Amino acid sequence: MEFVNTSPPRYECLLFDLDDTLYPFSSGLSDACTNNIIEFMVEKLGIDEEGVVELNDILYKKHGTTMAGLKAVGYEFDNDEYHSFVHGRLPYENLKPDPVLRNLLTSLPFRKLIFSNGDDGHVMRALKRLGIEDCFERIISFETLNPVINEAEVSCETGHLPENPVICKPTEIAFEKAFEIAQLDPHKTLFFDDSVRNIQTGKAVGLHTILVGKSEKVDGSDYALESIHNMKEAFPELWLESNINDKESERIVYATQISIETTIQA
Repeated sequence: MEFVNTSPPRYECLLFDLDDTLYPFSSGLSDACTNNIIEFMVEKLGIDEEGVVELNDILYKKHGTTMAGLKAVGYEFDNDEYHSFVHGRLPYENLKPDPVLRNLLTSLPFRKLIFSNGDDGHVMRALKRLGIEDCFERIISFETLNPVINEAEVSCETGHLPENPVICKPTEIAFEKAFEIAQLDPHKTLFFDDSVRNIQTGKAVGLHTILVGKSEKVDGSDYALESIHNMKEAFPELWLESNINDKESERIVYATQISIETTIQA
């Protein structure tokens, strides 16, 4: 009987951010999103136009997303209404099918997941426009990290709402919750994101980190890619590893067959 010595793969999972990671910043969606957020703050929350841009920047930097910041400082609004106003009016027509990215994703037999601060509707619209909506095992989104709760009940029980009513990247709790939900090992996961803050938190919690959209690494990033299309040039071992694993599997099957035949003949 032939015994085959196989070592465990270095990576088991690829974890992808969506916005400005799986499609470029030049698409214009990020700028449109920022404009929509500012409009929401003025039109729906009555925030003064004169200081709204600065406030948006402060909340985003301190709380991870403007939405999380608005909730944290006491503004009350419906999450679905916010997402509809901010994401529902984005120019998704700017996103085109990406056969190159699709081929890269489908050629890798690893677990592949989306990890986004966006809502489910936004994530699916973008993935469908790119033609890669069926390339991922699951989506970890705003709804995944923030299941619907009755805020009135929470307030009555504790006397106040949580300090951080919205869980989102780049907080460690968001990453830890994602790991638990997806049952993934961060030490065997490659994490792709365009945000330096998200990358730095990802590194702190054990992920192998790839900063997308930049040509040079920063503190916390293990690698840097100017475009997600450069995956194969940057990580040829992913494809090599998958080929090796396929060949090892074939050898195991063959060795088992030989063993069975030998046993029967004996």
